[in-house]
Amino acid sequence: MATLVFSNKEPPMQKITPFLWYSTQAEEAANFYASVFPDSRVTRVVAMPSESPSGPAGSVKVVDFVLLGQPFTAMTAGGAEPFNHAISFVVNCETQDEIDRYWDALLADGGKTEACGWLRDRFGVAWQITPVALVGMMADPDQVKGKRAADAMMKMVKLDIAALQAAFDGKG
Repeated sequence: MATLVFSNKEPPMQKITPFLWYSTQAEEAANFYASVFPDSRVTRVVAMPSESPSGPAGSVKVVDFVLLGQPFTAMTAGGAEPFNHAISFVVNCETQDEIDRYWDALLADGGKTEACGWLRDRFGVAWQITPVALVGMMADPDQVKGKRAADAMMKMVKLDIAALQAAFDGKG
């Protein structure tokens, strides 16, 4: 993707935008995420024209992108701390097909599974691929049913809506 230049007619800035600092590959990560999620795109890549503590002019890149309509910014600048679980992105899914699609796509080319619907993509970012129905199950006024669903979730790697529902219903 070509480096874009700021113009006098920039769209208004989002008040709060998630910002991800990559030691390397911010542009590659943004393009990857935009390929995974609908209504997503890289909107701008700007190479910093000045030298910085991270390198010579042009080596630091700031990448603006949109995922599912949510603006993000990423930066490639060496020396970043690794991503950790203190920040993750929850992807709320309506169907098992949606869970499977995002799970498989985000694990492609070097991602790693974790537990309870969590994974790390090949860039080290943590994601939670979560069925929308799970929160309702765990918040059900019948605490026994909610506990069954939560206990089932705790034993899973990728979340399975049918198995969660069966546990919730006392059939699993």
